[in-house]
Amino acid sequence: MPNFDTGHLFLTTLAPIKKGTTRDDRGVKVSHEQKIRTTLAILPTALQSPATEEIGINSPFARNLRTHLCRFMVLDNVVFNGRVKQDAIVTALSGEDPIQPRPVDQLTNSFLLFVADIDAVTEDGAPLPAKLSKAQQNEVRDAYARRLWETMEAEICEIYENCEGFDTVKDADGFADYLRRCQVETTMPFNDYWLNPPNLHQLPVKGMAAMVLVPLLVALLGAIGWFTGSVPLLTWIFGWTPGWTFAGGLIATALAVCGAYAYTLRNGEKPMPQGEYGDLPSVLKSLYLQQKFADFAVRMQGKSDAEIHAAFGDFIAETQPENKMAPTQVPGVISIQRKNAIFEQ
Repeated sequence: MPNFDTGHLFLTTLAPIKKGTTRDDRGVKVSHEQKIRTTLAILPTALQSPATEEIGINSPFARNLRTHLCRFMVLDNVVFNGRVKQDAIVTALSGEDPIQPRPVDQLTNSFLLFVADIDAVTEDGAPLPAKLSKAQQNEVRDAYARRLWETMEAEICEIYENCEGFDTVKDADGFADYLRRCQVETTMPFNDYWLNPPNLHQLPVKGMAAMVLVPLLVALLGAIGWFTGSVPLLTWIFGWTPGWTFAGGLIATALAVCGAYAYTLRNGEKPMPQGEYGDLPSVLKSLYLQQKFADFAVRMQGKSDAEIHAAFGDFIAETQPENKMAPTQVPGVISIQRKNAIFEQ
């Protein structure tokens, strides 16, 4: 299903960047596109490497518990993938000059692209849904937009003030409406949080083949009777003439093919199942437990059974495995050892 899959919402928005010039922080006149590029260049990333850890300022997107991945990008034009392949003989017969270039798609404006993979929930820590209607997807998108405004309003305004139509945005609801107007359909989601292979929607291939082949066989029998003048079995049983048997079989075959094709498309549009622990709080909790248990295993080397048993009880009480919200690893950091990370609010 576009935009929604595996319990996640895949958000894609395109906001047109203003044309003309503005002033940067130094008062120098620059284009809106250049200013937005500069703003994005200095926007803190997650503390995901030793180099970024030295900066000590986490990504503003780490202030919420719904964003798995996200990216900003300035899209100033589309990529030219080359000429469309065509048959040389057909081209020669049509009289087309292959030397002359064909029309190439061009954007009339630069756009700010924002993509995000988020939990399809309206409250942090809520279970991932297996299905969402279009209206429910919109509720998730709007709730996420409002959450972004609540946690990183300053960064949002600094970025989007260079985009058309953002001047009227004054609050969280306004930003949610702005992203709604900028949203484009996401048709290529991605997710890999399954612990076990998911139970995907299988096509009933044998049943679909029978649905097509049976009327095709009827049409074939009718054709044999029509062209040979013999009386096919169906004509002898039901009294059908060979011509009508042939025509009816063809019509039924065509309807069966169309039905099988439509069913295949609908089956492909069904969202894949969500991972059992595919929400962001569960992922962070898993990382936290993994590190805490590794430290626990090291500490227990050489201990007696009684000591390990008692220590494990303390470990469970401290880490609370059943509580995915706390204690846990904070978003945007490599490990729980990064306790001095600075989170701008």
